[in-house]
Amino acid sequence: MNFKLDRDLIFFDIESTGLNVIRDRILQIAMIKFFKDGREPEELSMLINPGIPISEEAMQVHGILPKDVANKPTFQQVAEKILEFVGNADLAGYNSNRFDIPMLMEEFARVGIEFDISRRRTLDVQRIFYKMEPRTLKAALKFYCDEDMEDAHDALADVRATVSVFKGQLDRYRGVDYVDEDGNVSTSPIINDVQALHDFTNDLRFVDATQKMRYDTNGEIVFNFGKYNGKSVAATLARDKQYYNWILNKEFSSQVKQVVKKLVKEYERNNQK
Repeated sequence: MNFKLDRDLIFFDIESTGLNVIRDRILQIAMIKFFKDGREPEELSMLINPGIPISEEAMQVHGILPKDVANKPTFQQVAEKILEFVGNADLAGYNSNRFDIPMLMEEFARVGIEFDISRRRTLDVQRIFYKMEPRTLKAALKFYCDEDMEDAHDALADVRATVSVFKGQLDRYRGVDYVDEDGNVSTSPIINDVQALHDFTNDLRFVDATQKMRYDTNGEIVFNFGKYNGKSVAATLARDKQYYNWILNKEFSSQVKQVVKKLVKEYERNNQK
């Protein structure tokens, strides 16, 4: 299928040091440019030295290690080349409106280039997917049970529908393997077992729902934010009581506060021996 274009269109994706569009940096950028005149698309792909550490979570996702980008150019060194390749094209990607485009704009801004998208059209393929295949309870009930939702947003009706959807999922995915984005296969993970489904539906890298704490590669609970990012929660808070009290008195979730209290208490008890 040929795209009907009145302006060049670039599909692009970036890999980064993390998910914060302000603080994190681009590690890799790849673009495919489709031309309005119908000539063959052109591609641009490059690794970039971010100048800052790469988070462990990011490395687990894309597999790009510090050694892979150590001798690559910085964004400042390739900014003009990227800008020239983009030209006046419209931009497209997957979740690009919320992540890739804002991060690219930040990178350009750091090197003194104003990357104006107000005159460009942006096409987010993820939004097409989510709008055309809605992830609502009503849609799930129709998909798994071929039933129409009645009394939507009545709490009891919603609970009953959720139970029906869950039963439908157990039936539909019996004996079905799950393959993640990296090609890792989980054999028949959807089974009638609460522990197994807990493990499957939760991101076990994180300690709390707000993802303020995570497990490092050694299984230790570390901070996932702030000035102590990556540092041991227990050891840090046992030493820095001011920061400990700040967490307990600020708008952190009750789950976070419960966990830090427990960790500090256990750390201090173990170190008194």
